[in-house]
Amino acid sequence: MIFNSFAFVVFLATVVFVYYHPAARRWQIEWLVLASLFFYAWEQPALLSLLLLSATITSAASYAVLKGAEPRLAATLGVVANLSILAFFKYNHLVADSLGAQIGGVGRMLLLLPLPIGISFFTFHGISLVVDAWRGKVPKAEPFGPGRHYRNTLLYIVFFPQLVAGPIVKAADFMPQIGWKKLDDIDWRVVFHYTVLGYFLKVVIADNLAQQTTFIACPACQSLASIDLVMLLVGYSVQIFADFWGYSSIAIGIAALLGYRLPINFNRPYIADSIADFWRRWHISLSSFLREYLYIPLGGNRRGPVRTYVNLIVVMALGGLWHGAAWSYAVWGLWHGVGLAVERACGASEGAAGRPLLRAFRIAGVFAFVTLGWLLFKLPDFGDVIQYLAAMAANTDIRPSLLRCLVIVAYAVPVFAYHLLPSRRFGTVERQMAMEGLLLGAIILNSGSSNAFIYFQF
Repeated sequence: MIFNSFAFVVFLATVVFVYYHPAARRWQIEWLVLASLFFYAWEQPALLSLLLLSATITSAASYAVLKGAEPRLAATLGVVANLSILAFFKYNHLVADSLGAQIGGVGRMLLLLPLPIGISFFTFHGISLVVDAWRGKVPKAEPFGPGRHYRNTLLYIVFFPQLVAGPIVKAADFMPQIGWKKLDDIDWRVVFHYTVLGYFLKVVIADNLAQQTTFIACPACQSLASIDLVMLLVGYSVQIFADFWGYSSIAIGIAALLGYRLPINFNRPYIADSIADFWRRWHISLSSFLREYLYIPLGGNRRGPVRTYVNLIVVMALGGLWHGAAWSYAVWGLWHGVGLAVERACGASEGAAGRPLLRAFRIAGVFAFVTLGWLLFKLPDFGDVIQYLAAMAANTDIRPSLLRCLVIVAYAVPVFAYHLLPSRRFGTVERQMAMEGLLLGAIILNSGSSNAFIYFQF
């Protein structure tokens, strides 16, 4: 079930009605857990058992940690179990493809296993709960017992607004929020703002651009002009931002409707003037997770420059593989990891504050660096990437399509305006609501063909 579907509208209306009905107040949390499980089972009912298995392991491990029963052993087993589930179900195709005929029937069996939607997100939530419990950052739900803790763990793991594609929410931030909610406490401005913004980014910008960026695929790209190929890459860069920030924004709005706060996941990443700055602005919840649970435990920047560079490259390579079970994602991670290391070695990671021309030049350079890297996302096959770049270099004599370029520019302009004009510049609440009204009108009048969110595959 995707946010931009009629089925989801009916589902959400039903959930909210029952959730805030006085007769159901006592069972509010349990109702939200059941609704979230139904939401997940809508797409892959057969894999609901895997989600419940992951949540049960996480609950048992974190409960043992909080109870003080061999906390280090329990935390270790909980993290290893979650990573094992992620590795087996997400990377089985990668292993089978890499080993090919050498593993025969076993390889064919692995290739038949489906990729559970959202597995990267719910296993990272499981790891966060176990680790945060071990660090003493998760309070015990009173009265503390296995049943209540399991219920709260289930809600944290399966909370449907962010279950499939985030944002990644740390257990220390979410668990204290669990409790009964009142309709009177809803911040309707937050609900309306983020929901309208999210749907505009998704159905108007991302879905319309998706109709153009399909031409990035080979062999279609080989007959296009170099300018077209450059514009298509820019269009995909805008599309993936609008698609993912659109999902995260809708998730924030729906969570607020249910009385929960989710973290802001994007902060105008395409005005970053360094690669480090980009990762402070793009998919903030993942960057924060990797920094806190991987980069710092590896030593961070505390063990000298060489170790720092190695840590950056390793963390980003693993972060790339987290995005998808293909070597191109690992190369994408290495692309950013090496970029971060080189930037840090050159002393350029702090940006160019106070020097407008230099900052503008660096913003353009970072955008070009990031946009070129997205090609590995769109074309997981290395051969296709090489063909695309070769066509970009060779097809300078082909006449570009003016219409295609104008369409991409038309849908890119709102995204770049969003980056350059912070919301506070719109002044009063009335002006902000007027702007949101325009976005709502665009949603009604100019929605593209419905497409699944890009990050559903991760």
